[in-house]
Amino acid sequence: MRVTALLLASVLCVCAPAFAQDWDQYTFKEDGFKVDFPAQPKVATTTFKSEYGADLPAKVYSVDQGREHYKVTIADYTQAPRILDENAKKTCPTDYPDERSCGLVNAGRGYWKEDLAGAVLWATVGFLQRDAKLTHLAFAWQDLVQGHEIQMINNADKSRTFGFIAMHKDHLYIFEATVPGNAAPPGLFQQSAGWVDANGNGVRYQSIYSDVYAEHPDVFPGQPKLTGQGRGGGAAPGATPAPGAGR
Repeated sequence: MRVTALLLASVLCVCAPAFAQDWDQYTFKEDGFKVDFPAQPKVATTTFKSEYGADLPAKVYSVDQGREHYKVTIADYTQAPRILDENAKKTCPTDYPDERSCGLVNAGRGYWKEDLAGAVLWATVGFLQRDAKLTHLAFAWQDLVQGHEIQMINNADKSRTFGFIAMHKDHLYIFEATVPGNAAPPGLFQQSAGWVDANGNGVRYQSIYSDVYAEHPDVFPGQPKLTGQGRGGGAAPGATPAPGAGR
């Protein structure tokens, strides 16, 4: 028994470090994030179509190991205002069959404000459209950057997908890992996702970070002013207007 135990201990000592060394933290300062991957990821450039029709520059970092798949997609939403404003200047059919892409033609701007504010929800919808059963969807954060956490089971092969979607510095980040149905959750990948600055230094906030409020305070003020109360936002008949109402 003692010999067997010693042999088992030796095997574990040899195998454990080799397995652990496969995983490492990778920092991509040009794209503002860090995450643990089981190997050096492949990088591909692509485009990401936003909810309102902008073809945004994007990158995909991916590692495939057998039946395990790890991927991070980053879409550059800093380009959305320019692209959607340009679309808004185009002549659209009078019946506006493609209004979402054309934008507010009369106002001279595209729907980029709506695109930025809804980017995380738009990417979440992409998950929900897959041939998979939703098992978990919740508000969450990584290093206090808010986003959506999602888990699904593939209807065909019963593999499990774990995702986290967030916006940071006007970039959309989609972290996702898919593992066999009988495998352990991809904890190293999930828990290591984070943000870095231009020098590769880690970024963590003291309170929950919302992209549109942090990056566009002029467009999305943190505390909107009250313009009225009652039916339809106006004062109820005979009511005394609230202080500051109508200003």
